[in-house]
Amino acid sequence: MSIPSTEGEAIYDVPGTGKTCKTWFKVYGDLKSNVRPCVLLHGGPGMAHNYLLSMIDLTTIYGIPVVFYDQLGCGRSTLLPEKRGDTSFWTPELFLNELENLIKHLGITTYDVFGNSWGGMLGGQYALRRPLGLTRLIVANSPTDMHTWITETNKLRNELPAEVQEIIAKHEADGTTDSEEYEAAIFVFYKRHVCRVDPMPIPVLDTFDVLKQDDTVYTTMNGPSEFCVVGGLKDWVITPHVHDISVPTMLINGAYDEATDEVVTPWFKELKHVKWVSFAKSSHMPHWEERERFMRVVSGFLKG
Repeated sequence: MSIPSTEGEAIYDVPGTGKTCKTWFKVYGDLKSNVRPCVLLHGGPGMAHNYLLSMIDLTTIYGIPVVFYDQLGCGRSTLLPEKRGDTSFWTPELFLNELENLIKHLGITTYDVFGNSWGGMLGGQYALRRPLGLTRLIVANSPTDMHTWITETNKLRNELPAEVQEIIAKHEADGTTDSEEYEAAIFVFYKRHVCRVDPMPIPVLDTFDVLKQDDTVYTTMNGPSEFCVVGGLKDWVITPHVHDISVPTMLINGAYDEATDEVVTPWFKELKHVKWVSFAKSSHMPHWEERERFMRVVSGFLKG
């Protein structure tokens, strides 16, 4: 039996852009069924939805409708390269408002949210708005505090082979982080702490290709790499507010994750209704690295 899917764009009115902005989305499953849909928030910022495509399993195996979308500035949504470097424009609030706009456009009134990495940060902030209809939240591989994230990712960086560390340090010092040599060195880190599947799944590689085509959002908000965070998010923190999240929440990370246990612990300490699942064979993408167990765990929580 084929799974119904719907693809479209939601108009998103963004002041200061001088153009009509659109959020691309694709829904798998029936939003009018009696099963709550799950809206999927991708990472980056600016990494696009592709690497989350294994989450289609939630629909094909467990019957949960899922909503993929590309956040503004990446993938199939409106690109704004002219806003590169503008940290006053690329803010979490821009993406929170986009998410609210998309949910309104889709006409869903009861739903769950799954966020991976930056998507989990965004999901946490969204839950703090206490939106009507949000029932459950999954925060996968995400920090509550970028300073902790930077500390932990740099610990992992320091475990890379010495020659790789030297290449990374040289290009960051010289301001040549757009070089192929720097990119190759960064991928050594990615293969250890982002996705350990070898070879990497095509959808994951597709996301990296999308980033190469336009890295405006990632560079402006994050920086040149996962551990060199110099963009608008470098001081981001919601730890003091996490206790105000009221919906049941699941936390996820992997044993080899750049989102280490130290990164995830503040969520666990502060949340009222929380479950934490760690994946022993995974890093930052257990939805690929331990796909079968991941989908079983996530669907169980969403249907619980």
